[in-house]
Amino acid sequence: MTEEIYRPGLEGVVAGETAICTLAGGLQYRGYAVEELAEQTAFEEVAHLLLHGELPDPGQLERFQARLAAVGPLPPGMVAALRAMPPATPMMDALRTGASMLAHWDPDIPDSSHDANVRKAERLLAQLPMVVAARHRLASGNEPLPPDPKRGLAANLLWMLTGRPPAPRAAKAMDVSLILYAEHEFNASTFTARVVASTLSDLHSAVTAAIGALKGPLHGGANERVMKVLGEVGGERNAESWVRQALAEKRRIMGFGHRVYKTGDPRAVYLKTLCGELARESGHEELERAAEVIETVVRQEKNLPPNLDWPSARLYHYLALPVELYTPLFVVSRVTGWSAHIIEQLDDNRLIRPRSKYTGPPRRALRPLDQR
Repeated sequence: MTEEIYRPGLEGVVAGETAICTLAGGLQYRGYAVEELAEQTAFEEVAHLLLHGELPDPGQLERFQARLAAVGPLPPGMVAALRAMPPATPMMDALRTGASMLAHWDPDIPDSSHDANVRKAERLLAQLPMVVAARHRLASGNEPLPPDPKRGLAANLLWMLTGRPPAPRAAKAMDVSLILYAEHEFNASTFTARVVASTLSDLHSAVTAAIGALKGPLHGGANERVMKVLGEVGGERNAESWVRQALAEKRRIMGFGHRVYKTGDPRAVYLKTLCGELARESGHEELERAAEVIETVVRQEKNLPPNLDWPSARLYHYLALPVELYTPLFVVSRVTGWSAHIIEQLDDNRLIRPRSKYTGPPRRALRPLDQR
């Protein structure tokens, strides 16, 4: 019998093959370094890369953007459902419901072929930002705004959320954050999506399950808790004493450390510079200095570098976005990676069915009811 190896949390276990992303030698999407993608491309180009396998040429990009614009508007029934939700419904719950409901209007639902799944993925890529923006506007007492056909996805998202035309640096910051969050190998939500897809369920079900996994604070909710940390600090003057006391009390400081990146998250390194630029432009330089103090002390005392959630939380704060939108914005981006993995799983499927390590009692004799 083959020896069974147990790894809590499946840490270090290779659970499958993928051509989509690797963390070896730095984060790469289909062979391209994520820093180069963030610097030189737009999110739509990266979405095309993940869903179609290659970066688009100008004609392909134009057709891709046209398809997204055509399928983006939400069905009236979807808007009515968002309007009918209780006001206190958390945004991630609304988004999870929205992803599931959109299946009812998708014309390709009965078709599980590769091409049909790509079309479904494109629709979700276009529609989920609309769900987030529409629900946010409705919950704030405002009517949803239509997208501006002259803007890219990131700039349109800011426009539909705030009702204000975004400044160029703000639009670039949102675009870069979407690129950096788009894909990250077999993380918890992606693995969830692949497990669901491996049963031959549909793409919308797998994405809905992935959103449920991302909702957990140990995965997608970390950037929200980063802002809670920075709010407790109260400014640069208190930063060092606060972080040293937190470390002495063995409190976990969100935004640091990573299950895979032991020497540093390359996404956090890249985003830090953009974060600093946006802080200066938006008048948040003191918060950025306080964050730098905390980062320095945590590195010195615990040898823990920041992960992507540390700068991204500040970036969204500088964009004047409420904290409850941080994780939904993660979804708007990561739906590209999830969909690419779902399609890859279904193209060469094998049911994902691991074993467990039993820790219960040994086999026991069953006594009749009257003898127990």
